[in-house]
Amino acid sequence: MRDDGDRRALSTPLLAAGIVGVTVAVVALDVFAATDVRLPPLLIFLPAIVAALGTVRQTAAASAWVVLVVAGTLAYLGESLDDNLLATGFTAVFGVMAVLGCRYRVRREEEVRRLRSAAAALQRQIVRPLPLRTGDVVVDGLYQPVEEDAMVGGDMYEVADSPYGTRVLIADVQGKGLPAIGTALAVLGAFREAAYREETLTGVVDAMESAVARQNAFATRTGDHERMVTALVLDIGQALGVEAVNCGHIAPYVIHDGDAYQAELDEPDVPLGLAGLAAGPRRGTRFSFPEGATLLLCTDGVTEARDRGGAFYPLEERLRGWALAPPPADLAETLDADLRHFTGAAPRDDVAILTVSRASSRGARGGVIC
Repeated sequence: MRDDGDRRALSTPLLAAGIVGVTVAVVALDVFAATDVRLPPLLIFLPAIVAALGTVRQTAAASAWVVLVVAGTLAYLGESLDDNLLATGFTAVFGVMAVLGCRYRVRREEEVRRLRSAAAALQRQIVRPLPLRTGDVVVDGLYQPVEEDAMVGGDMYEVADSPYGTRVLIADVQGKGLPAIGTALAVLGAFREAAYREETLTGVVDAMESAVARQNAFATRTGDHERMVTALVLDIGQALGVEAVNCGHIAPYVIHDGDAYQAELDEPDVPLGLAGLAAGPRRGTRFSFPEGATLLLCTDGVTEARDRGGAFYPLEERLRGWALAPPPADLAETLDADLRHFTGAAPRDDVAILTVSRASSRGARGGVIC
């Protein structure tokens, strides 16, 4: 096992240089100022600073260093033995407290990290690995839950090779943490069953709405918050048109013939869980998906990403630039790398990106859906 929080610890050489620099400055000021006030005891706060930022070993080393410096400097300056012992004793006690405090901090951080990793691992198990292939399409992309956030979110996707065509789902649950993952499981379970049972795409979405309603009713009884789910469900067959039901999600992008544009869908319906607020039942919309085209679906971890100046990521502009030449085979990975470069940091929200192309336009790949 790695030492207590080494992943986030300060560089030891950099930390040592800082401690020595501060020590030299304080001791030199005390020696050359020739005042009655002794300054070396002020170094007692150095271990506390290290405890907040470094490892237990670094804190213990800083504490031992400060004790030696205080004792040696006061002896060199000719302080009485009692004063020297008193100052050194207090310095040692504060050093021990700093080490104990650092140990507690590191254990807490490790516990939180393990919980985040476990939740992220659970979240990864909800969805199947990409690529996925049906008789109609190949679905590729990437899915990255954020482990460094306070809690992971509820992004999800699924592909079903139903008797009525290929049904594709991408969705995002409101909120974060295990309750959001629970709602995601309910939505996925409803989709996986209804996609094969329901002849109409709106019937599939109605089944998902019922699942969210039941989940929210249970949450209310247990004192949790109700949640809504934005979702985009597609029905893709051999015909060049695609049916879509958009429940408050990001509309798909079509990349074809040197251009990229967002599919023209009707006004989005309300998210799942809010059907009671809708003016009427949900309806499907058709848009063109020509041979050789690629659809790109994503969650708001892409569209709501910002750079350091607060500007949103220009997704459509980037897609148009990539469409001028043959789009990269690894479009999702290219997009993810560009997104990280744009923000200058790792994503702060879960990111799900799906690319959908017709099976006839690409070679056979793994991940066959039964």
